[in-house]
Amino acid sequence: MHAAAVCFDLHVPESRSLKAKRSAVRPIVDGLRHRFHVSVAEVDHQDQWQRAAIAVAVVAESSRQLERVLDSVERFVANAPAVELLDHETAYLEPGDAAEAWADAQNGPDEPDEAEAGADARTHRDER
Repeated sequence: MHAAAVCFDLHVPESRSLKAKRSAVRPIVDGLRHRFHVSVAEVDHQDQWQRAAIAVAVVAESSRQLERVLDSVERFVANAPAVELLDHETAYLEPGDAAEAWADAQNGPDEPDEAEAGADARTHRDER
């Protein structure tokens, strides 16, 4: 499994209200969801008229497919009308990170994983 998240920092120069900004950003968010089947959310600058930040999460079967989708998503955002792409940042999830995250999610927030439980048990026994 290969996964990445990319955050796009956008400028909406013609916007004079939050409603106008939404009308410029909404087609981008909807277009990304429907065209590329990715997870998308507006993640920052919700209270600013001319700024927006959109995050996109992509999961693919190969690194080549992941890069292809990321490139297409970037082109889609860069070519969107009524917005200017100021910057973007991409973070990749390493395969080992996914297994670790899965184990943490299965254990819950307050329960230690097996390695931590073993370490706690050894510490406890050493103190007796």
